[in-house]
Amino acid sequence: MLRSETAASPQRQAAALAGLRRYQEATRPPRRMRPARFRKGAARLRDHGGTGPHVVFVPSLINPPFVLDLAPGRSLVEHAARAGFHAWLVDWGTPRAQDAALDLAGHVAERLVPMVRRLDGPVVLVGYCLGGTLALAAATLLDDKVAGVATIAAPWRFTGYGDEARAAMASLWEQAEPACRAMGMLPMEVLQTAFWRLDPARTIAKYEAFATAADAAVPLFVALEDWANAGAPMTYAAGVDMFDTLLAEDRPGAGRWQVAGRTIDPPALSCPTIEYVSLTDRIVPAATAIGLPDRRDLGAGHVGMIVGGRARSQLWDPLMEWVAGVAK
Repeated sequence: MLRSETAASPQRQAAALAGLRRYQEATRPPRRMRPARFRKGAARLRDHGGTGPHVVFVPSLINPPFVLDLAPGRSLVEHAARAGFHAWLVDWGTPRAQDAALDLAGHVAERLVPMVRRLDGPVVLVGYCLGGTLALAAATLLDDKVAGVATIAAPWRFTGYGDEARAAMASLWEQAEPACRAMGMLPMEVLQTAFWRLDPARTIAKYEAFATAADAAVPLFVALEDWANAGAPMTYAAGVDMFDTLLAEDRPGAGRWQVAGRTIDPPALSCPTIEYVSLTDRIVPAATAIGLPDRRDLGAGHVGMIVGGRARSQLWDPLMEWVAGVAK
């Protein structure tokens, strides 16, 4: 990919490699996970403290959960705890050999839902990326226990990736599937390859720019790249779901995705819902958003699509205001 993107410019290639070396050699502070209060299989529900209504953050299965607890001052979970909520973070863990047949529906019904049921009183679910997709399914199964669901950059209409991107990912899965089936898992490296193919120029350009970035920018860049390049493997069955059920068949977008025998229909949820959609995200483009209807009859905070961003003022504070409105 580097050779292809910088074929006409040896200088750019050298700069990208310099940026890569700088990333590799950067100092990394130790990372400590919060205590796990509840467990189900390989999954953990980690307690980030705080008092007040329960807010459960559901990350994607694809990368580690610490993107929502990135660093001091850059932790959405800690922000929620300081804002007057009891904050929890789902850690999907590393699948075991016996988990190979656990598909996405199983992660919801057999992992997420039982852990959330252990919490007293109603909860608000906040799902990021594929975690938002799973959180919507969990809300369907949890019924009245959920006070509201917020999703952040969560894909639902997988046809929104476009025919070209879906065909490329189907080709990648065709090549990788036999090895994944033999191993009983889908390694993160396969998914990372798919992500790189979505925008290879952008991948090379960010390392090229990082070569000369100010020292103050290094910690955040390293933390985000460590998250993006890491992650436990997915179970084989979840990988099949990812590429076949979601990307190829788009069962959620077509209204045909079922979990525990129930069709998942987010607009029909009885609790307030909201989605935050990025207009610049290439991994989860805006075209994949569900487009929740504006159902103000369901109570304060239930609105349609909102465009979010990275800055606290664009996402964190509005999200907490919404959570406060539905958690009363």
